Amino acid sequence: MSFLLPIQLIFLTFLLFAGSRAFLRLKEGNITLGAFLFWVGLWILATFSVLDPEFTSFMAKKIGIGRGTDVVIYISIALLFYLIFRTNVMMENLKHEITKLTTEIALLKNLKGKKKKYNR
Repeated sequence: MSFLLPIQLIFLTFLLFAGSRAFLRLKEGNITLGAFLFWVGLWILATFSVLDPEFTSFMAKKIGIGRGTDVVIYISIALLFYLIFRTNVMMENLKHEITKLTTEIALLKNLKGKKKKYNR
C-alpha cells in the first residue's frame, strides 16, 4: 500500500477546501451552475494529478507534449490568461455601468433642483 506524500496531503486539503468554497458560492447564488461545474471540474482534474502524477504524463503524451509538468504549466498559463481576460471584461462592464448610473443620478439631482427652484 502506498502512502501519500506530505505535499500531496497539503494539495488535497487545498483542493477539498477550494471545492467547498465553490459549492458554498453556488449555494449562496454568487456563481452560476456553469461556473461551479467549471471550477469543480478543474479541482477534480487537479485531484487526479495529485493522486496519480503519471496522469499528467499520460495526458501530455495524448496531446503531443513531452512531460506531464509541461502540460500542467501550459494549461495553467492559458487558463490564467483567459481568467484575466474575463476579469478585464467584467471590470470594463462595471465601469460603463457606474458611469451610466452616475450620469442618471446627476441628471435626477439636477432635475429635482430645478423643480425646487420653480416651486418657490
